[in-house]
Amino acid sequence: MEIAVTVVAASRPETTLQVTRGAARLLTALGYAPLAEVTLPNGRRADLMALGPKGQIFIVEVKSSVEDFRTDQKWWEYRPYCDAFAFAVAPEFPRDILPEEPGLIVADGFGGAVLREAQVEQLAGARRKSLTLAFARLAAMRAAGVQATALE
Repeated sequence: MEIAVTVVAASRPETTLQVTRGAARLLTALGYAPLAEVTLPNGRRADLMALGPKGQIFIVEVKSSVEDFRTDQKWWEYRPYCDAFAFAVAPEFPRDILPEEPGLIVADGFGGAVLREAQVEQLAGARRKSLTLAFARLAAMRAAGVQATALE
């Protein structure tokens, strides 16, 4: 008996959605409360921003393809707005092209795994308070059904 196997490659938007979902599920399992697509005070949009149980702020940048990574080299602009930063990629993503400084999460639509811990650089107290309040307001507005994306 012969079994035919068809491999269907996900489109870039589908891959982004799956990796984002899996990374968010992982962050939740690690005790974080994630929000997707958060616009930072510098105008950059974080794919995931999460608040930890002790007030830590974690930003995750999802990379859906090599082209996506190579055309968007502004990841270092997220660092002033978080204690920890990581990339999240699909299992088939060529991880050797990613920089070694950020953390690394491999995720799919069901969950994820931390392959490299994110380096922690503590935010200044005033910035943490400002970001935490803005994060809480954004989460509350979304819970109320208001289409909001920016930390204000």
